[in-house]
Amino acid sequence: MALIDFTQFVNELATVSGQAILPFFRTAITMDDKSRGGDFDPVTEADRAGESTLRQIIKRSFPTHGIVGEEFGTEREEAEYVWVLDPIDGTRAFVAGLPTWGTLIGLTRNGSPAFGMMHQPFTGERFFGDCGRTTYQGPGGERKLRTRRCSSLKDAIISTTNPKLFAGDDLRAYDRVESVAKLARYGCDCYAYCMLAAGHIDLVVESGLKPYDIVALIPIIEGAGGIVTSWDGGSAAQGGRIVAAGDSRVHAAAIELLSR
Repeated sequence: MALIDFTQFVNELATVSGQAILPFFRTAITMDDKSRGGDFDPVTEADRAGESTLRQIIKRSFPTHGIVGEEFGTEREEAEYVWVLDPIDGTRAFVAGLPTWGTLIGLTRNGSPAFGMMHQPFTGERFFGDCGRTTYQGPGGERKLRTRRCSSLKDAIISTTNPKLFAGDDLRAYDRVESVAKLARYGCDCYAYCMLAAGHIDLVVESGLKPYDIVALIPIIEGAGGIVTSWDGGSAAQGGRIVAAGDSRVHAAAIELLSR
């Protein structure tokens, strides 16, 4: 199947899931804690409604495809095409009424990320890529995205969701990188990766990610000319400890500090 067919289908997924999620935003929404005694990990009616909608459309349109989702688990994970879904990446921001969240819709083929979209229905923005090209659609129209050149870590803007999510050696490793960078910003979740693809942020460092947190973002970053790997330079598709950069020189500098 040609990529354009998937592009059209993913746009449909984004539209319909946004219609399911957006009515809950900035309302008195109830939430549950999935952490079972760990760090607070909220899930809401909006998360479940969004993923249910996505799964229904995928199953109806592509019944042989697999699905991996944050809220409702895995189906046909061994399939050639597998959809990797996070209905609200940034649920903490969502429940706080902040617009730094988005719906992540990723597609893998034979285990490799092939297409990804981040949809922010409140701001009306879509970031989507296929590892070869990344496009933005929003209030300002449509344009191709490119990461920016940044030759040195000391000139880089770095982002992570929250330094408190690191622990032990991982926290010390992250601190080594942030201490060199020019500016650090927190709390942006998937939005930070899209700002990296758009050329506004230079580096994102995180740990403890799941596949549904990152798979959709890999084609967006790579399509814009960036690089995203695990901390040891391997594939980022399975989540874990992730480092993404707009310039390979900043990526190499971050990897060196993270591995000490």
